Amino acid sequence: METRQWRDTIAAAQAGDRQALDDLVAGWLPLVYNVVGRALNGHADVDDVVQETMLRAVDNLGSLRDPDSFRSWLVAIAMRQIRDRARRRAAPAPLDESTASDAADFAELTVLRLQLEGQRREVAEAVRWLDDEDRQLLSLWWLEVAGELTRRELAAAAGINRQHAAVRVQRLKERVETARGIVRALDGACPDLREVTARWNGRPDSVWRKRLARHIRGCGYCGDARETVVPAERLLVGIALVPLPVGFTLSLAFGGKTAAAATAAATSVGWSAKVMAALTQPVVAVTTGATIVAGGAYVVTRPADSSPPRVVASPTAASTARPPAVVSPSPSPSATPSPSPTQRKVALYGTVVDAVDRAPDPNAEPAALPHRPESGITSTWGAKAVMQHRGEKVTLSGQGYVLVRWQISPQSRPGALAMPAWTGLKGELFHVASGGGRRMDDSTGTDTTGMGGPATGYTVLPDGAQQMWQNEYFYLDGTVTLNQNERGADYGLIVFPSTWEAADKDIRYGPPQGALRYGLVRDNGTDTTPVPQYVTRANPADPATVAQRSRV
Repeated sequence: METRQWRDTIAAAQAGDRQALDDLVAGWLPLVYNVVGRALNGHADVDDVVQETMLRAVDNLGSLRDPDSFRSWLVAIAMRQIRDRARRRAAPAPLDESTASDAADFAELTVLRLQLEGQRREVAEAVRWLDDEDRQLLSLWWLEVAGELTRRELAAAAGINRQHAAVRVQRLKERVETARGIVRALDGACPDLREVTARWNGRPDSVWRKRLARHIRGCGYCGDARETVVPAERLLVGIALVPLPVGFTLSLAFGGKTAAAATAAATSVGWSAKVMAALTQPVVAVTTGATIVAGGAYVVTRPADSSPPRVVASPTAASTARPPAVVSPSPSPSATPSPSPTQRKVALYGTVVDAVDRAPDPNAEPAALPHRPESGITSTWGAKAVMQHRGEKVTLSGQGYVLVRWQISPQSRPGALAMPAWTGLKGELFHVASGGGRRMDDSTGTDTTGMGGPATGYTVLPDGAQQMWQNEYFYLDGTVTLNQNERGADYGLIVFPSTWEAADKDIRYGPPQGALRYGLVRDNGTDTTPVPQYVTRANPADPATVAQRSRV
């Protein structure tokens, strides 16, 4: 979830805008819940630590100078609360779950709510065998691999530099693999292991972790994985946040007090007048899985994969202890884990969207490429943006042509490809031509293509996604951001401001010059020229959630 798309919302919340504060809290609450839940493995204190984190975040929101640092700032607050909770415990007992409730721990919630199977389930269950300190770091590393945090943010939240973070993460990976081995062994049928665990009470702790690990190292049966063990970081790529449970309640007005009582309490601890005024407004909003009512109470009233309810009655400030009445939900698309700020509707301009198409005859020369007006394109990366990692993005502005050059690396990491997405479009964007002398699925050997082969595995596009060429040309009249969404298959994008002349020259480079094929013209000079897939005028929290079928 990127902070930049939330810049305006954060600024509005700091200025006392209640709706913006609602959006901000509801949008980032799942991230905090996942950090705390995994660090404490679902301990009974999770709700209290989440509550304290959000209270402190709202309390100190006015002191945040750079909205772009909101995510790292919020996660750092969460980690401080986790460490403070550990220090407050009179007799720390690593891995002792006796004080937890009878409800499912966070490992079990992760498996059930995300429907994890196989080795992914194994990683989730291995968390139980880690010490408190390792679980705290794992809660950050898990989100880094899943694309929710950067390494810089992980290091800042852990209170260490990036070099130290790299060392600690490497040690954590080794301990996670040891724990995974224990989970596999306990699921097996080793008769010697059954004898070893005869007196075990079934509750993970450090003593039994050492005993079981020692047995596995010396046991030919338990030490045989029987299948290729995929590294944890590959299993966690693109994994979703665990949704907030139904009934989860967050009260930012000190436990659901009335507006007057909350105001008095808040004033005594120095809450900003603007934020407190926002919290005590008698407003109702419905966001991802939560009903937000006056006084700052957030109540999760439905699972994240169901449709949102419609509010039929506006409560008073005194009604914060319970959610408002709702009626049966009307059908709507499934909600994403983190909602983005509301976008104003803009008139549609495109009537045709890219779709799966056949490769043209390699020797078929391209049609004439219409020459659209050019005043030049500016890029936040300058002359060339090289985007190799998830979360990287480039914003392009102006009137002219843009070249996106694909680099697909099945030899590094094959699998399902998460397509890049265009977000925040203002104006018009068209897909005008394809070049580079080849489509990426063209043959590169006897049994290989640019998408892979038997020896390396294959890069697989989502169903309905158009096959990319080496070079793809777009025409922009306005502003748009291109997001690298790498999750699964390894790929890179190189993005250049270009010209009509360069595009025209590229597509006319064909087999006589050594290319596999001539390029393809898609532009017809009108608004019926195709719009790229995965384009939106919105700025979603997760660009990977942009729909394939563009509606701009």
